[in-house]
Amino acid sequence: MRRYDAIGGLSPLAGRTRAQVEGLQATLDAAEPGRFIVAYGGKHAAPFVEDAVSLLVEVGVADLVALVLAPHYSALSVGEYFDRVAAAVDGSGAALGITYVRDWYGEPGLVELLADRVRAGLAGFAEGTRVETLVTAHSLPRRVLEMGDPYPEQLAATAEAVAVAAGAERWQVAWQSAGRTPEPWLGPDVLDAIRALAGQVDGVLVCPAGFVSDHLEVLYDLDIEARAVAEAAGLAFGRTESLNDDARFLGVLAGVVRSAVQ
Repeated sequence: MRRYDAIGGLSPLAGRTRAQVEGLQATLDAAEPGRFIVAYGGKHAAPFVEDAVSLLVEVGVADLVALVLAPHYSALSVGEYFDRVAAAVDGSGAALGITYVRDWYGEPGLVELLADRVRAGLAGFAEGTRVETLVTAHSLPRRVLEMGDPYPEQLAATAEAVAVAAGAERWQVAWQSAGRTPEPWLGPDVLDAIRALAGQVDGVLVCPAGFVSDHLEVLYDLDIEARAVAEAAGLAFGRTESLNDDARFLGVLAGVVRSAVQ
């Protein structure tokens, strides 16, 4: 409750996601009017994945594309959405063809968008400031490594591609927003990474590449908590602008959908 109060009392995630859903619908309609119906299904809050499947079955779609608004795949994140889609379709009794978009972190348009934001973020520091760019995603339990999960490698690939495209001289991967559970989570944590940079650089730029919109993990965990840690370490702090419903981002998502049905 304290964290939500700190960002104004309410997370903008639901509104941001609705804007992305509506924007994706409009983008697809502009190229192929009437071919696609975009339905919003959440994991932790209504409308749920099951609600989206019910809607699509009700309107009589023949094929379904499952696209999770997270570019990197993990069985513990994206995979759980897919499991719920499959169960909901099975429960409906409808004969739907389903295409699962496993990941889309390598889309050139996404890399370009993130690189543009990193360049803009770096330009926001005073001239001559030595800046380290931290490319982050939501941490997961370390057992994903034993599972052979591709999540860490995919984020590393994103970080390298974005840093190279943006011309960032210094960069590294960090993890954020780990759950408070007894088991270990992927690291280094972004706060620890920031503390370790004290005395090495003058500033830190965080690019939350694993997130596609403003919400609690960005507006509090980075803008408030990580900024405070950076300032305590004597570092200037910056954070790249979120993708939200940027028209270019919606174009990337539309391309992913069209590729899936082809």
